[in-house]
Amino acid sequence: MKKTLFSAILSLSLIFLAGVLVETNAQTIRGSIGTIKRGGATRATVVIDIPDGLHVNSSRPGSEYAIPTVVKASASGAKVGTVMYPRGKNRKLAFSEDTINVYEGRAAFTFNVAVPANFKGGVLKIPVVVRYQACTDEVCYPPKNKEITLTARVR
Repeated sequence: MKKTLFSAILSLSLIFLAGVLVETNAQTIRGSIGTIKRGGATRATVVIDIPDGLHVNSSRPGSEYAIPTVVKASASGAKVGTVMYPRGKNRKLAFSEDTINVYEGRAAFTFNVAVPANFKGGVLKIPVVVRYQACTDEVCYPPKNKEITLTARVR
């Protein structure tokens, strides 16, 4: 009987924990880029959608303990410009005496991509890695790296 009760409690605890972990992974990351003319440039955008009840530390959270959001993009055969980070919002959270600068709801990051006139091929693939730390008002979760690939037509 005790073994069955313990197993039931353990199972329910694991189901609850799985639900919490799914919620912390609920941020979606997507991106877009237009067609690029050889010898020209265009702007790429990467977006993090952050569910209600969570926030993500900004690129400059203002706390030595908060892990900043970092977006890294690269492309073989093209030049990727500096990532432009949006402004965050200063929030006073339960776990910190100081305010922390965070992203809530939606955060868009942009960068320019330039293709040389002698670019070979009709498609440019741009791998992007977004490192961020999601938090509630009480606790922060381990940082995550999410990867996406932007695909641009080159003409």
